[in-house]
Amino acid sequence: MRRILFVDDKPKVLEELKAVMRPQQEKWEMAFVAGSEAALAMLEATPFDVIVTDPKLAGVKKNSLLDCVRERFSGVVRIALLEQSDTSLLAAPVAHQFLTKPCEPSELRVAVERSCKLRDLLNDEFINRAVGSMSDLPSLPKVYEELTSALRNPNISLNKIAKIVEQDVAISAKLLQLANSALFGTVQDLNTVHMAVSYMGLDVIQHMVLSLEVFRSFEGLGQIEGFSLEATQEHAQLTAKIAVRLLPAKYMADTAIVAALLHDVGKLVLASKMPGRFKRCLEASREQNRPLYQVEEELGGITHAEIGAYLLGLWGLPYSVAEAVAHHHKPTRVPHQNFDAVGAVYVANLLAHAYAPGPKASRDVEDPIDMEYLQKLGVADQLKEWQAMAKLMARPQQSASEQQKADGEKSVLKCTG
Repeated sequence: MRRILFVDDKPKVLEELKAVMRPQQEKWEMAFVAGSEAALAMLEATPFDVIVTDPKLAGVKKNSLLDCVRERFSGVVRIALLEQSDTSLLAAPVAHQFLTKPCEPSELRVAVERSCKLRDLLNDEFINRAVGSMSDLPSLPKVYEELTSALRNPNISLNKIAKIVEQDVAISAKLLQLANSALFGTVQDLNTVHMAVSYMGLDVIQHMVLSLEVFRSFEGLGQIEGFSLEATQEHAQLTAKIAVRLLPAKYMADTAIVAALLHDVGKLVLASKMPGRFKRCLEASREQNRPLYQVEEELGGITHAEIGAYLLGLWGLPYSVAEAVAHHHKPTRVPHQNFDAVGAVYVANLLAHAYAPGPKASRDVEDPIDMEYLQKLGVADQLKEWQAMAKLMARPQQSASEQQKADGEKSVLKCTG
């Protein structure tokens, strides 16, 4: 049974939470505590799975309560309840999930279960042993780490961010190439990093740099038959181009872009650290005409999806990104309220494989799209539009009119989840 700690400094708010959450009493063990000191004392005395509180609630030594929990009880999932008008903390690493007040019990239940499932996955003893046996896992890339540090300053200027990126000429060039691609539906030429930062936003730039640095860090991979680093990166970028057009809300679309760009990072880790095992899995996938992840599960009990999510978790990427990477083959492993980044990356990955340029025989084997899953989320009727859009996006050299048409698809894709 999940143990959930609700904290607020207003007795009225706690009483409202008790009333709202009463139906969950049979499924969760819940405690309602007034104030940060009492909450920290309770966490010291009793293990909890989740804490739910206002992210602005003060803790100790000028830190928020959630900051204190993050430092002292890192295994506890942190869910922040925000006022609807307060979006200033959405990009902060203080919480794993952000919900707005008033929060429906079903919405909170889904957030708790999804966060706990991902936490349990990333802390799974078998996965920890398997990944831990790989020596010298890649560290957080340098430019990304510098950007992350700089962005902790809320007053950082766009010029400063651009200069950090521009220190690496190769990353700058690739970033501009990607920024001017169909991925962002750019309506003007972005000729400088500063223009790209202004157009795409700090969060997206930060994670685009991460994706580019990750692939560059694996450029020294030895040859593995049936695996191409360049093709994997092209697939990731096509997946991102498709995924961003499946979601209407910007905050979900940004998560989908990052997760799509990094969804196969586990393959890079396996190709680098366990090339023999990875080669055997690739061969079995082709010979048996079965998806790679299924073969990986049978041969080792762990897939590139979980390994990729584990690495992103080590690097401190948002839970929402790691979650979409972990479940990009099996989105039904987590409960859903609507069609979100997990679903978008799942669909986009399959469409990117289905319409990838080149002969069909050269494409990776994948499952068919789970129509029952899409029907439950109310988006099954949009699949034909998505397929047409993906087919257009996958064309190797789009003309301006084709790109404009592909970008126009976004306006007619209205997710109902």
